Amino acid sequence: MADTKNFTPDSFPPEHFGRVAIIGLGLIGSSLARGLKAAGAVSEIVGHARSAATRDKALELGFVDRVETLPEDAAKDADIVVIAAPVGVTADIVKAIAANLKPGAIVTDVGSVKEAVVTACAPHIPAGVHLVPGHPVAGTEESGPESGFAELFQQRWCILTPPEGTDDAAVAHISDMWRAVGSQVDIMAPNHHDMVLAITSHLPHLIAFTIVGTATELENQLQKEVIKFAAGGFRDFTRIAASDPVMWRDIFLANKDAVLEMLGRFDEDLTALQRAIRYGDGDALEEMFARTRDIRRSIVDAGQA
Repeated sequence: MADTKNFTPDSFPPEHFGRVAIIGLGLIGSSLARGLKAAGAVSEIVGHARSAATRDKALELGFVDRVETLPEDAAKDADIVVIAAPVGVTADIVKAIAANLKPGAIVTDVGSVKEAVVTACAPHIPAGVHLVPGHPVAGTEESGPESGFAELFQQRWCILTPPEGTDDAAVAHISDMWRAVGSQVDIMAPNHHDMVLAITSHLPHLIAFTIVGTATELENQLQKEVIKFAAGGFRDFTRIAASDPVMWRDIFLANKDAVLEMLGRFDEDLTALQRAIRYGDGDALEEMFARTRDIRRSIVDAGQA
């Protein structure tokens, strides 16, 4: 086995990633740890979480080899550092671990916003260390170390958004890490990623939070009946709205420009539908619904349903 203390992206074959530090042991972090262990792709996984209870549970569940109380201690001598924490604290974590990052190490993350991460984190990455931001487009509404599972990323996309000038070997190495746990990998510019995810992920979550919030403000009897007779569509919204509120707070604030642009477009489309309903324009409604049905079929055909 290669010496993990003198790592460069060429030190290991593509299927092996040496010592991996995972900062944040919730759904994504714990699932990645489980997936890498299941693939036999690491020599050691070192974990960190702010909560002692989470650290203890991670050790009990066995998806980490050891845990550290401080993120900088987890990052020491790591070949890859994965920041699996809310985007609002990513830069603070990078600042905390920077002095302990060894030459050749790769820092990546799993956040749903990328341009803000690159802007905030890049100035704190030491010379000789590589920053390869990432976003695995996978998840459930569950959170915590017990919620993870090794198969979470299988046949799901992971988007990498390396800043201009990033070492190609480092990007390839992180690509291989995600492929090792079953992901398909694509590369995007950070700002393009944020615009795409604003419409495919962030806006749907915002709508779900709003609809479920509206239901909670109904008159008491009506609210009870909404819950009692909730059909599939509303249940899907409640599932999405059950996602981690801190994580989504940070996502909306970090990606506000793209979200607001897509929200404006959505508002225009919603106004058009409102007008069609008010004036009984069935042709316009049918045309819209047929077009959106075709989009759903294309998503199913792509294996992303």
